[in-house]
Amino acid sequence: MNKITSLFNIKYPIIQGGMIWNSGYKLASAVSNAGGLGLIGAGSMYPEVLRDHIQKCKKATNMPFGVNVPMLYPNIQEIINIIVDEGVKIVFTSAGNPKTWTSFLKEKGITVVHVVSSSKFALKAQEAGVDAVVAEGFEAGGHNGREETTTLTLIPMVKEQISIPLIAAGGIATGRGMLAVMILGADGVQVGSRFAASTESSSHGDFKKTIIEVEEGGTQLTLKELAPVRLIKNKFYNDVQELYSKCPTPEDLKTLLGRARAKRGMFEGDLVDGELEIGQIAGLIHDIKPAANIIEDMMAEFEIAKQEVTHL
Repeated sequence: MNKITSLFNIKYPIIQGGMIWNSGYKLASAVSNAGGLGLIGAGSMYPEVLRDHIQKCKKATNMPFGVNVPMLYPNIQEIINIIVDEGVKIVFTSAGNPKTWTSFLKEKGITVVHVVSSSKFALKAQEAGVDAVVAEGFEAGGHNGREETTTLTLIPMVKEQISIPLIAAGGIATGRGMLAVMILGADGVQVGSRFAASTESSSHGDFKKTIIEVEEGGTQLTLKELAPVRLIKNKFYNDVQELYSKCPTPEDLKTLLGRARAKRGMFEGDLVDGELEIGQIAGLIHDIKPAANIIEDMMAEFEIAKQEVTHL
C-alpha cells in the first residue's frame, strides 16, 4: 500500500484519466475491476447521461470509481448534485478554481483531487483542501496548461512544494514510465492515452486505430489563444495552422473550431475534420486491448524495471 492506494482503497496506484468521449462507465468499471481507479469523464456528458453512466458503473463494479468534472461545465451545479445524489465517493476536478467546490464535496464525505499544470496551482489546490493533486505535464493529450512544463520537470517541482499525495500525468503509458515518475516523487499515475486505446473506451473504433498509427511528432499543442489542446495532425489541424499564417483573432479561431468538433472526431470517427485529442505517448501505443490487460502489462513492466534499477 502507498498513499494513493490507501487514499482510494485500490490495489494499484493507477488512475484512468476522465477523458471526454472516451471515459464512459464501461472503461471506468473495467479499470476499477482490474485494481486501478476508473473515472467517468463528465466533460462530454449531459447531466442525465452522467447519471445513467454512474448508475451503470455501480452495477458493473463493486470497487471504488470516481467522476472527473471540468468546473467550467455550464451545468456544474446539476452535475455536482447528481454526483452527491448517486453516492459517488471520489471526484477529480479540473479547469477551474478548486476553492469553488472542494469544501462542499468534502462535507459530503467525498474525496477530492484537483488537476494542475504547475507548482503554483498545486499549492492553491492544497490550500483549498483537496486530498491529492494530479500534476499533468504538457505531453498529455487534450486540454493542457499554458505553462508547457514537461512531466519530467513538473513532478519534482510540485513534490518540493506540497505535502499531500501527488499523482503524475502526461506521457505515461508503460510500467517504466510509471516507475520513472514515482522515482521523481509521484505517489501514483494518471493514464489517459493508453486507456483511450482500450477495448472498453467509448471512443470510435476508427479513432482508436488512429491512435496506434500515430508516430513520434504526430501530435501538436495548438489553439493556445482559446484553451491549449494537443491534437493529432490531420486536416483539421492543418486548417488551424493555415489560419494561423493569417494572424487570426481569437474569434476567427472560434469560428473555425465551431461546435462539437471533438465529439465529431473522437466519438463519431471523423478522422479528417474532427478534433482528435491524444498525448505524445501515442507513439508508444501499438495495440488496442482490454483495460485489465493494460494494467497487468504496466504492473509487470513496473516490477521488472524496479529490479533493474536496484542493480544499477
